[in-house]
Amino acid sequence: MTALPTSTTAIIVVAAGSGTRLGAGAPKALVDIDGRTVLRHALDGVFAAAPMQVVVVAPAGFEQAAADALLDADRDRGRRASVVVGGETRQESVAAGLAALHPEIEVVLVHDAARALTPASQIDAVAGAVNSEVGVIPALPVVDTLKQVSGGEVVGPVDRSLLAAAQTPQGFPRQPLLAAYERAARAGDEHTDDAALFAAAGGTVRSIPGSERAFKITTPADLEHARMLVGGPMPVAPVLPRIGVGTDVHAFGGDGNLWLAGLEWPGEQPLSGHSDGDAVAHAMVDALLGAAGLGDIGQHFGTARPEYAGAHADFFLARTAAMLAEAGFAIGNVSVQFQGNRPRFSTRRAEAERVLSSALGGATVTVSATTTDGLGFPGRGEGISVTAVALVHRI
Repeated sequence: MTALPTSTTAIIVVAAGSGTRLGAGAPKALVDIDGRTVLRHALDGVFAAAPMQVVVVAPAGFEQAAADALLDADRDRGRRASVVVGGETRQESVAAGLAALHPEIEVVLVHDAARALTPASQIDAVAGAVNSEVGVIPALPVVDTLKQVSGGEVVGPVDRSLLAAAQTPQGFPRQPLLAAYERAARAGDEHTDDAALFAAAGGTVRSIPGSERAFKITTPADLEHARMLVGGPMPVAPVLPRIGVGTDVHAFGGDGNLWLAGLEWPGEQPLSGHSDGDAVAHAMVDALLGAAGLGDIGQHFGTARPEYAGAHADFFLARTAAMLAEAGFAIGNVSVQFQGNRPRFSTRRAEAERVLSSALGGATVTVSATTTDGLGFPGRGEGISVTAVALVHRI
């Protein structure tokens, strides 16, 4: 890239962190925000600021990805830019960047790529505030109430008026910063940021106002916040639930005992049907299949299938739950109501709900019963009518 000889300022963009707390499986600076990486966003801010030498400190093995981000961000601007490999610690990485500075550089800015949305105005403000003796950091006032805590016990308040949250870039005169790094290397000292290292060597550091957009992307929540600010894709799209309705009707007239809501009812008139005639279970199956768009009970458990003759609710519901899981759906809940004069359901409601829920792998199931005041075939005691509503969502 061609040089811009008028600038005596350089910025070292530290992008060598592993991003362990982000849990993205890649170096933090190379994680995508909106089709552009964290590093690319940081460089967009850098290249929107006043011209200066740019040095990107990349993780070992990812030099080309960093170089590609530089080329994309510096399109047609001819900025002096280069990539160097970082070290095991942040200080080692910054030291590698310092070693790549051009001889005429007098002011050095050290910037965390993880502060990807830092505005160019903040970069310019820091660069303009540095002089031959004083370092500069952008900072925000602390707004939370702070406490001193020891062993989980609050032992006292903290005066937040004396505190500030430091950001980057942090700017320094070149020669005093180099001397401070040499001193720290000799002493084996590690500091949390460059301002602390500079101050430990006797340098003066002043603050200027920072920006809310210059937050550091450290956790998945931070990354989500960045994506919201730039209008990029969220890591997980909002999931809308899907609802299905199922109905079933069976007439009395079967053999043996009544099976309803997953329970056997000795002494009660049984319902007729190819299986056990459990209209509650059958309506639930239809509701679940409909919610997931998987057809209906006749398609999967029709009367042409002799193996389902006499099958009970636990079989139908467990198989339906498995079908939904295979299709990528989880069951939220199922609500069922049946209409009929018998059986008297209230004494076994909790038992029925437990059995039905267990068959669905623990999904919430509620069952209610009502009469029709003698109206219709349920009121005349000819059979039972059931309506079920199911809610499912994509896994």
